[in-house]
Amino acid sequence: MTRTVAIIGGGYGGAAVAKALDSEADVVLIDPRDAFVNAAGSLRALTQPDWAPNMFFPFDTLLTRGTVMRDRAASVDPAGVTLASGRRVEADYLVLATGSSYPHPAKPGAESTAEALDDLRHTHKELAGAERVLILGAGPVGLELAGEIKEVWPHKHVTIVDPAEQLLAAYRPEMRQDLHRQLDELGVELRLGTALTAPPATGPGRAGAFTVTTSSGDEITADIWFRAHGVQVNSDYLADGRLTTPTTQGQVPVTESLNVHGYDHVYAIGDITDVAEAKRAGYAMQHAEVVAQNIIAQLRGERPTAIYAPASDPMILLPLGPRGGVGQLPTPDGPAVIPAATVSEYKGADLFTGRFAQLFGSA
Repeated sequence: MTRTVAIIGGGYGGAAVAKALDSEADVVLIDPRDAFVNAAGSLRALTQPDWAPNMFFPFDTLLTRGTVMRDRAASVDPAGVTLASGRRVEADYLVLATGSSYPHPAKPGAESTAEALDDLRHTHKELAGAERVLILGAGPVGLELAGEIKEVWPHKHVTIVDPAEQLLAAYRPEMRQDLHRQLDELGVELRLGTALTAPPATGPGRAGAFTVTTSSGDEITADIWFRAHGVQVNSDYLADGRLTTPTTQGQVPVTESLNVHGYDHVYAIGDITDVAEAKRAGYAMQHAEVVAQNIIAQLRGERPTAIYAPASDPMILLPLGPRGGVGQLPTPDGPAVIPAATVSEYKGADLFTGRFAQLFGSA
């Protein structure tokens, strides 16, 4: 008898586990969007709207046997999923892979590709006419946004404000030094260890001159601003407690095999897990490999043995445009800092577009 695997969320982890299980079970992938979104490309899509369609991959080419349901989970219980439309999906195995939301433009808010592209084009037009850009948040998103802006408009004045005293403090000093050097060469102004006393008068991504004051007493005048902080885990469908109780951060407690605590047939992957690591696409896809191996073993009547162990050192690939950037990768001898050329080769040049073209059969 063929078993049903319901996967809630078609992002990096969900799409990967659905593809891996497509020949092994009746896969039902549930996502409200009409396409997979390679969010790694969203900031380049903002600055180069002609390139923007490259970050969307229609779901209809992902699976050969399985089904993609364009719907949203309203509730999950041990036996299946109740959808916002009122439909019900009974399942032998469940995978929670709903990821997280992030302020535009880092992750599109619209569920249709056409609307998401319209949003990006509109914000691009606002940005194109602004000479002074303020970015709130000096994490990877804010830094990468600054790099993409400078790639297209080297003359624009870009200021990044963050209350943290150091950039990417968890990473090797030599990587952070190289990051500062590249930002200086690009002409990006950093205001660290400070915050705004009040938000700008205009909305994020909307053109309009404004002046703000920092907690250090400095004034910053800009023509547009972007919020590069404020990740939110997408786990509201678990609020009824019928499956599990999320943490205060909205995450799901999982075992080392990525099972949701208390169930051997329910898994969680990606940003929704309480795994103690940075929430990155690469980790979500590693989670997917573990979960796919375990479900395949269970389908074959074998004992699942795959476990996930977070890396002892953080890794990052942080492009600053298609040619610049910094990175840190794990090695048997500890974390290794990699040069901009390697960051470009691994990520910056195409932002993983080629990898997902292969996954979705469009290469």
